[in-house]
Amino acid sequence: MRKVQKFDLIVIGSGSGLDVANFVAEEGLSAAVVEDGPLGGTCLNRGCIPSKMLIHSADVMDTIKNAHKFGIQISDYKVDFPSIVERVTRSVDSDSQGIEKSLRSVDNPKLFKSKGKFIEPKTLQVGSDRITADKILLSSGGRPSIPKVEGLEGSGFMTSDEALRIRSQPRILTIIGGGYIAVELAHFFGSLGTTINIVQRRPVLVPNEDQEVAREFTRIFGEKYNVLTGWEPSKVSKRGEEFDVTIRNVKTQKTRDLQSDQLLVAVGRTPNSDAIGLENTGVKTDKKGYIITDEFLETSVKGIFALGDSLGHYLFKHSANLEAAYDFNNILNDDNKIPVDYNAMPHAIFSSPQIAGVGKTEQELRAENADYAVGRYKYSDTAMGDAIEDQEGFVKILVDRATKKILGCHIMGTEASTLIHEVVIAMKSGEGSVGNVTTAVFVHPTLSEVVQRAATNIQYYNHETH
Repeated sequence: MRKVQKFDLIVIGSGSGLDVANFVAEEGLSAAVVEDGPLGGTCLNRGCIPSKMLIHSADVMDTIKNAHKFGIQISDYKVDFPSIVERVTRSVDSDSQGIEKSLRSVDNPKLFKSKGKFIEPKTLQVGSDRITADKILLSSGGRPSIPKVEGLEGSGFMTSDEALRIRSQPRILTIIGGGYIAVELAHFFGSLGTTINIVQRRPVLVPNEDQEVAREFTRIFGEKYNVLTGWEPSKVSKRGEEFDVTIRNVKTQKTRDLQSDQLLVAVGRTPNSDAIGLENTGVKTDKKGYIITDEFLETSVKGIFALGDSLGHYLFKHSANLEAAYDFNNILNDDNKIPVDYNAMPHAIFSSPQIAGVGKTEQELRAENADYAVGRYKYSDTAMGDAIEDQEGFVKILVDRATKKILGCHIMGTEASTLIHEVVIAMKSGEGSVGNVTTAVFVHPTLSEVVQRAATNIQYYNHETH
């Protein structure tokens, strides 16, 4: 039997956890990175980077389709779908291979390019090697969830993993699910000409968003695509190259069939914690498999920490990067641990229209019986919003009535993913009050003014009346 190799830190996964391994190595301590897939983690290989590159092509197509609004007539264009996907795949694979090449060129951190599994509380079997460390960081990520639907398994359906690398554009695509992954991919394929069916069990798309945003977004998407809210799949069958999806109405139990040449399952993510032998460590997970930690990101086993999708706090790359910084400190400083601060954690959905949000939604504030006020403003009521013909976009700011602190902000419209940062900075700096937005000087005319107008348009009436 090979000798067990000992390190100061073992990191499972090569996403944001790789940063921690590099930081630890720079401190002169020994680190090991265990990764059996492409280097760079979910974001680079199967998530935010390839999806946003693909979606930019869809955004360009939307610009072409709407050019007539600005007096420009475009009579002829062609979608080269394989070229779109090849551009993205080539860039992503090059970056991933570059990370691996760089890691292999050094002795510390040491890369173990194989699947790792715990065989003892702090010892892993990695291929033919056994490695151990007093400090371990679980950065094992997640994977697409697969619902239990008759006939789905083995039907040849795809998840977001395959959708981001598909080389042939579907003629008709049925999407099961209505969250952010579903609507982003609907935008990508739909803008490029694919007919889209979306089957969503909930009454609205993106139901975790502010209810006002979710309702309006669902209406807009319903005008572009075949959106079936309140329906769920009950059976999937395949006839030749054609999928036949039987769906059932949640309320009436009525059924109908949808035919398509591709089927995408996008009902959420599940953690990979079940694949690394956690049962041999004593590390506790919740009923969904997410790793349970304290406020310092340390698990139920002293010396074992976690971050990212394996935690389930926020399934964002930027939150994993935030957690990595805290993990680095807390792994090295037993006597000076710092609790992670998730305050003002933003998110964005890169659909069309875009959605972005930070803080509490209005339905959450109502459930808490909070005393809040609301400010709203439409894009089209600003000079730049009118110039770009965004007739549906709006900003909504939620403010504590007494302290004027910003409790949340929700945006739907052009560049929402960028505009949200004005509010994020205000919430994180100083007293975090709405005055941080209203007293700033904004360039005129810019789209940013819609955020300031929403902040100055707060109606301090009783929230129960609206």
